[in-house]
Amino acid sequence: MLRRWWLIFAQACTVALAGLFVLATLRPEWLTFRPSAPAPASSPALPMPPATGLAAAAERAAPAVVLLRTALPSRRATLPRWHPEAPDGPQGLGSGVIVDADGHILTNHHVVAGAERIEVQLADGRETEATVIGSDPETDLALLKVDLPRLPVAQAGRTDRLRVGDPVLAIGNPFGVGQTVTSGIVSALGRDQLGISVFENFIQTDAAINPGNSGGALVNALGEWVGINSAIYSRSGGSQGIGFSIPVELAQSVAQALKTDGQVIRGWIGVETRRLNAELIEALKLPESQRGLLVSRVVNEAPAAKAGLQPGDVLVSVSGQAVDSPEGLLRVVTALAPGQEARLNVERNRQPLTLTVRVGTRPLPRVSR
Repeated sequence: MLRRWWLIFAQACTVALAGLFVLATLRPEWLTFRPSAPAPASSPALPMPPATGLAAAAERAAPAVVLLRTALPSRRATLPRWHPEAPDGPQGLGSGVIVDADGHILTNHHVVAGAERIEVQLADGRETEATVIGSDPETDLALLKVDLPRLPVAQAGRTDRLRVGDPVLAIGNPFGVGQTVTSGIVSALGRDQLGISVFENFIQTDAAINPGNSGGALVNALGEWVGINSAIYSRSGGSQGIGFSIPVELAQSVAQALKTDGQVIRGWIGVETRRLNAELIEALKLPESQRGLLVSRVVNEAPAAKAGLQPGDVLVSVSGQAVDSPEGLLRVVTALAPGQEARLNVERNRQPLTLTVRVGTRPLPRVSR
């Protein structure tokens, strides 16, 4: 009996070993023992640290900078002067800055000039169409309006607090790739006589500005907009580190005039002048200490002509403000209200003369960019 049970046990062991051999050969993973490891505890998501420096400035200003798409009847440049025009196409690109909660957007005149339709895309993805409130080609500024709720508004800074070397950001939509922030410094202040627009007092920066950035914001380290990006100097059409922005104070004054009247109404007296250099002083036999501007032309029937101003006169001051450059005279006269009287201090044949002129309205430019 014992022998029989021993044979049964031996046979069972043989069968079990054979089965293990087959499993080890064909399905070894069935024999692998893996103890179940406890699931790792999920780490809590770490909050983003608060933005500092220029990142904080960008976060504050970027939501109020928008992309503009304009439907154009013909080709035109996406930036003024000093670089090639854009390829032929039915659409132009630019940027703008939301300057108040009512939906007013400042941009460049050259971005929207001649546009049949203007589409606005906000940084949060919302899209709508804009209407043109007014445009001023002489400063290259335009004011648009959109009707949307809960608009982000750019906070305005002051250029009298800007210094050469201060860090700045240029925010816009270059080439339509999407909102882009570039950084640089203030390279110069008060740039003029560039031939970009009639009234020039530009902030120069090396922050990259490219086609499509026009109308975007130049932002200081506090996240305040201090300028509207307007033009670049470039041989290639791309940024070469010389960009120009319209100061916030000029942009705000033009925006207010456009909001009120739909145009900028400026004073005008109708004269052309030249600087008094050493050669002119000698040729006209004027005292070496002579200050002022030589009147080279007086427009017929203009306010200056009616007041008695003549070519050859030396214009010394207007309403008590000394003038020593044509640009300075332009700023003084255009700041006068049409219809008011202004006093002209003049030297004629070395004799002082005072004339009273009734200021007229500056004619609108015949050709818009």
